[in-house]
This record gives sequence, C-alpha cells and structure tokens, in this order.
Amino acid sequence: MILCWGEGHGSAIHDHADAHCFMKMLQGSLEEIRFAWPETEGQELKQTKRTKLNLNDVCYMNDSLGLHRVENASNVDTAISLHLYCPPYNKCSIFNQNTGQKSTAITTFYSLYGKRN
Repeated sequence: MILCWGEGHGSAIHDHADAHCFMKMLQGSLEEIRFAWPETEGQELKQTKRTKLNLNDVCYMNDSLGLHRVENASNVDTAISLHLYCPPYNKCSIFNQNTGQKSTAITTFYSLYGKRN
C-alpha cells in the first residue's frame, strides 16, 4: 500500500492486528512515535521511542513492539511511504493517548487493485 501524507497529517495511535508491518520512505520524511501498551484502563499511553524516517529509510513494526503513530511533521512538504502488511488486515485498534481507551477502526482504501473506490 502506498500512503501519501499531506503537510501535518498523521495516523491515530494504532496496533497492527497481529500483522507484521514493513515501511519504506519514498518521498519526504515522517516521524514514527512508539508507545507502550496500556497496563490498565484509563492510563495515559507512555511514549517509548521517536524516530525520524527520511528518504529510503525502512522500519518494521508489530504488536510485540507496542503501539505507534506515524506523522508528517512538515508544514511545507508532503511525504510518501510504501507499506507491506503480512498478513493483510482490514481493521485494527486505535487508542486515545490520554486515556488508553481502545476502539476499532476499519481500514479504508482510496483504490483497490488500481481501481478507485
């Protein structure tokens, strides 16, 4: 999946539904912010790592490494990233950073197999 990130755009804090995620930067840069899984309900999520991903950088994520969010911190440049999920998934859990509250998010796609949705 190729994702285009507008200036200041970012994902919610999310898991990977027991999938492996491989990501490569194709244009611009992104920040990956990792969080520990909440230990109790109502607990604020603890940031564990922050990494800047530049052109051609790669990263890997799965649920055993915690949760994460990805954001384009630039106010002037767009970014493009390539993602591979093994196995693919169509829903994951998203988390409120302040409370750790979990909800389900359905993955939506602009196109499937080259055809616009």
